[in-house]
Formats: sequence, C-alpha cells, structure tokens
Amino acid sequence: MNEVSDSSKIVNLGPRLDPSSERVGELLNAVRAIANRRLQQWVNNTFEQVDDALFDLAEKAENNAAQMHYFDGMRDVRKRRPLVERHFLAAINRELGELTHPKSPSAFASPTPSNNGVELSLVADNELEESLAITSMISKNDSRLSRDLFAVNQRLSVICGGHKIDDASNPVAPAFLSQAFRQALRELTADMRVKLIIYKLFDRYVLSSLEELYQEINDELVDAGVLPQLRHELVRGNSHGRTSTAKASGDEAAARSVATTEESGEIPNDLLQTLHALFSARRAPATGAGFGNGTSGVGGAGSTPTGPLPSAHELLGALSVLQSQIASAGPLPQTMSDHDAADLSREVMQLKAQLLNQVGALRGERPSHVATIDEDTIDLVGMLFEFILEDRNLPAEMQVMLARLQIPYLKAAILDRKMFAHRQHPARRLLDGLAEQAKGWSEESDRDRRLHEKVKVIVEKLLHEFDDDMSIFDRLLVDLQQFHDVNKRRSELAEQRVAESTRGREKLEQARRRAAREIIDRIGQHQLPPLVHGVLARAWANHLVLTLLRQGEASNEFRSALHFVDDFIASTRLANDAESRKLLREMLPGIERSLRLGLANVAFQEQDIERLLGQLHAYYRQQLGETLDEPEGVPVEEDTVMRTMPDTIQPIVDQDAKVGTSHDVDSVMVPLDSPEWHQVQALQPGTWLEFSNTDQAMERAKLSWISPMTGRYLFVNRRGLKVADYAPEELAVLLADGHAIVLAANALFDRAMSSIVGRLSQPENPAQ
Repeated sequence: MNEVSDSSKIVNLGPRLDPSSERVGELLNAVRAIANRRLQQWVNNTFEQVDDALFDLAEKAENNAAQMHYFDGMRDVRKRRPLVERHFLAAINRELGELTHPKSPSAFASPTPSNNGVELSLVADNELEESLAITSMISKNDSRLSRDLFAVNQRLSVICGGHKIDDASNPVAPAFLSQAFRQALRELTADMRVKLIIYKLFDRYVLSSLEELYQEINDELVDAGVLPQLRHELVRGNSHGRTSTAKASGDEAAARSVATTEESGEIPNDLLQTLHALFSARRAPATGAGFGNGTSGVGGAGSTPTGPLPSAHELLGALSVLQSQIASAGPLPQTMSDHDAADLSREVMQLKAQLLNQVGALRGERPSHVATIDEDTIDLVGMLFEFILEDRNLPAEMQVMLARLQIPYLKAAILDRKMFAHRQHPARRLLDGLAEQAKGWSEESDRDRRLHEKVKVIVEKLLHEFDDDMSIFDRLLVDLQQFHDVNKRRSELAEQRVAESTRGREKLEQARRRAAREIIDRIGQHQLPPLVHGVLARAWANHLVLTLLRQGEASNEFRSALHFVDDFIASTRLANDAESRKLLREMLPGIERSLRLGLANVAFQEQDIERLLGQLHAYYRQQLGETLDEPEGVPVEEDTVMRTMPDTIQPIVDQDAKVGTSHDVDSVMVPLDSPEWHQVQALQPGTWLEFSNTDQAMERAKLSWISPMTGRYLFVNRRGLKVADYAPEELAVLLADGHAIVLAANALFDRAMSSIVGRLSQPENPAQ
C-alpha cells in the first residue's frame, strides 16, 4: 500500500460519501477507466492466444473430424470475437456505473443458471461442465485475491454511501467477471470443448492478473483520501482465523479438482473435490473452529465432540439399522398424498440427525460431529433426494418410491465415493434408468401396472437385500434393462403402426385436397349441368385421389386424368355453330374412353357405367341439336348413382370458407417470436411432454413423429399408443397456457448435480 505523502490530496470523507455527490461520480469514473483499460488489454491478450491454442490442438488431433472441429472453432472465434469483447466490457462498465444504486443481485452473480423448470429442462451435460469451470475459476481466485479485493470492497462501500460492496456484488471481483464473460461467450456458436479452452485462457490472462487492477484501484482511492489507513486484512467471524483457512483450502481443492488440461481443455468428471470445497465454503461461518480439526458440526454450531468421530463402519451399521426399519414398515404406498409428500421431505432432511442418534444408540453415546468428508456425502445424498422429491420430471407415484432409496444410496456413496463422479457407475445408472422409465409413466399407459410393479420390486430389493455388496446394483441394472428392452420392442412396433396409420391418413387427406383443388380451379365460374358436376365432384375426384396415391403427381396417368377434367368441362359449352359441333364430336370418343377407365378404377359396376354413359349420350345429343330417343329432361339431371357417392370437393370448399376464423385466432394468440413458439420449433422426436386440462388427468406423451406434409406433431404414450396430434400453433397455445410442459431430456443425476452446484453457489441458501 502506498503511503499518502501529500496531505493536500486527502479529503475528509468520513465513513461514507453521499452517492449523489459530484465527487463520488468522479471517483467511480476513475475506477471505471482503470478497469476498462486493464480488462480491455487482458481480454485482448486472451483472444490473441486462442488461435494458437486451437491450432496446436488441431495439429495433434487424432482424426480429420476432430481437426475440423478445432478449425471451425477458430473461424467462429475470429468472426465473433469483437462482439464477445464488446458485450463483456459493456457489462462491467454498466455495473460499475450503477454501484451507487443498490439493487437486487445481478444475474452475473450466480455461477450457475437459474434452476426454474423451463431452464432446468434444457440443461445439458456440457452446462454442468461449464458451471464447474466457472466455479473453479472463482474459487481459486477468490482465495488468492482475498486481501486486495477486501480493500477494494471496503473503499467502494465508502464512496457508495455505505452500501455494502462484497465479492458477489463487486463488478471487478472474480465471480462477477467470470459470469460476465460466460454471458458474453454465448455469442459463440462453438461447442463446449472450445469454450473450455477459452475459459482456461481467460483464467490465465485476466483473472491471474487482477492483483494489478486491485492495486491500481486501491492506490487511486487512497490518493483521493478514501480509507488511507486501511490494512489489507480480512475480518472473519472466527478469532482464530480457522474459518478463513478452511475456506481457502476448500477453494484450492475446488481449483485442483476441475483444473483443465492444456491439451484437451476437458474437465475431469470427478466432481467430489469441487462439491467438498463448496460445502466447506458454505459451512465455514457456522462451524467455526471445527474445520480446523477436520470435523463438521452435525449437531449445530459450537457443539463439542463427545467422543471419537464415527468411522465409516459405524455409519454403515447405523444406516443398516435405519434401512431395516424402513424395509419392515410394510409395502410401499400406491399413491402419494400431500401429507405423504411432506413426511417424505421431512425424512430426507432429518436423516442426518437420525443417523447420529442411531450411532449413539449403537456406541452408547451420541456423537455431535462426523468427519467432514462424511457429512459432505450425507448432505450430497440428501440434496439428491430433495431434488427427486421436487423434480417435475417424475410423477408423484414414482417420487414416493424412489425417495425410499435415500439410505441405500447413502450407503453406496460411503462405500464408493466415486458414485457421484462417474456417469457409468452402476448405482448411478440404475437410478438414472429408474427415473427415465418413470418419466413416461401414467395411470393410463400402465393399466396392467407392469412398470409400477417393476420399479417397486427394484426399490424393495435394495431396501431388503443391500448391505455392502455393490454388485446388487449391477444385477438390478441388468434386470431393468431387460425389462426396458422387451417393452421397447413392443412400444416401437405399436408406435410404428400409429405413425404409418397417421402418415397414410395424411397422404389420403393431402390427395383429396389436391384433387379437389384441381377440379375447383378448373371449374372456376362455369355453371355445369348437375350430371357433369356430379361426375367430377364424386367419381372423378376419387379417381384423381387414387391416381395420386398410386402413381404420384408427376405420372402420365395423373396428367391424363387432369386433361379429362379440362375436356369434360369444355364439352359442356354450347355448340351453336358447325365448327364447335365438329370439335365436340371429335372430343366425345376420348371422353367416353377415359370415363370408362376412370369409373372402373373407382370400382363402378359395369351396369352403372353403361347407365351413366347413356345419360351423357343423351345430353350430348341435346348439345348437338340431334333428335332425342330418351325421355326429355333425363340427360341434365344428376345420376342416381352419383347422388349416393360422397361429394369430395365440397368439404374443401367449406374448409376454405373457414380460413381466417378460429384457426387464425389461435395462431395470433402465440406470436411467432414468442418463447413457446421457439420451444415448439426446437422439439425433437423422443422428447416427453406432460399434458393436462380441466377435464382429464395428466397424461405423459412422447413426441413420436413430425409430419413432413402437414407439420403436425404426433404424440404417443410409453406403450406406443397415440395420445394426440397437434398443429404447431395448437401446441404453442398449450405451452403458453400451461396445459403442456416439456420434460427434461438429460439424466436425473446430471440434472441433480447441476441443481446442487447452483444451490451451493448461492449464498442465501446455506447447505443443510
């Protein structure tokens, strides 16, 4: 810290300044100018290194596809770099300018995205990796920079009128800078592997240089007389300083656990170190000196250990007792009421205390502490099952069964602490598999209770049979997979039949509309005799439909059928001179020949064809002015056979008349730029949704097929049976009204880990 040598520069600021004063504006502008200059230089250095890093990786790539991946990333960064830099610096400048106006925490303050239902349903695996990369950078640099940053916070608090500035709200703190950079990187289309490399370079060239920024800001404010005698010492809630030590060591562990490699930019999948660091940082203010001894206060802040810490063997023994109590409590309930849900939630949160009570009963005295790593595991499993009880992806009936697995999974986590880190761990895959099966469950789709019974059997086997043999998870996983494979084959066959049936109906409807439109367009304003109109609107329209379906619109048969329509309509024009009568006589043989073939194609009986042709002969003689042998008036009446056939073109006319009414009203209700509309456009086959309305129970259905002809979305249940089909605008309305909800596609464990990291990173939500 520089000494203040010129007393004329010192201004008596007191403990705080008026935020609206001109002096405050000058000081903040000075801080902003310093930050802008330094950060602009460092971010520029970061991106200058990206090209070289990606090029080196491309040269070392094991195949052409991987090489092109890095080259594509280079092109994307070159193209969008100015936009990323501009957004990043603008965010920091904006927040520095608003420091004097206290407001709710910035969106940048959280290392993870919001955990609301919509966002959570969209969180993918790489979202978790990105969150951990951010968490690692923040943890490591918060610890390293704590002394200088503490001084910056205190001085900014003074010039902001006493409004507290801390690490979370300071725009130049590692947390804020990392999150602002994360938001700016959303401008890139490159995938997560490229972004992880950029994060590492950002850590190296920006965050690692922040001492210089803090030193310059402190010097500037000291020269202005802001807390010139402040010593750069952190004030913690523990006189022994052990809390600070614990947090620092926890941060270092987090940094080690998710440090990226130079070559690949990948984050190791072992999350335990990071999670332990986050738990340690969260408990530090409450547990005080306990961390210095490597213990954690399960019994509450300030409690004193009453004996040796419980060993893993003791914890497993106590859990086995609790597990046997649950297993002997009777069969699992079939449904879950609100009361049951509340009881389950309490059980999940109270397991820690119950465990310590049971250890006390076994050893004769109740310990008040467990080893830190054991409490982290207990809390982590507890948060996992809290997530299960809150997960909208799971029907309530499935939540009540899966929630009973908390103790078996806590035992598994103590026996093998890598369960949370390895995606292929059998226990993790089993829970993911159960949740995936449960996602599509509903009363309607499981009338035979096969799926419900399978989940129940697996849960009960774990409760009754799992002691310390982890191979049970492999056996149950195989059992679940076999069940899934059998049901998948059945559902796929049913789903294929539904899709084919729907596709066939759509083709038929499309062909009917095309045939009707061709006839309507050719008739135009002509007033046709009833007989001729009946032939075209009924028999010949059906012939056009069959020709379209069998030969297609590019076939000679379809073109000939349309040519007949033109000739047939032309034959009704008045033949009032010799030339027109000559033309009509030349057309009639072709008309008769085509009509015979067409009527036979739509299964007309021979006698009906002859009767119709006889009526047409009489009509044409009338047109030609020849003597009639038939009773007068017969040719111009519609044939009896024609009247018994359905009119193909009239429904199309009726539908066209409705354009602009209710269908368009629904479209207007959800604008094309609305989130719901974009959500519909992003849906892919295989996505599950939950549908509900006031008349029916909730139904879960999978998007099976999107029609290439009509764009309609076909939904089936887990048995492959049709639930509904919607036009895109209809589905958007359901989403907007809350009558349809998109369920998350990624695995339960991944969603839970993302949620847990988010919760632990929020200071207002302390760990249990």
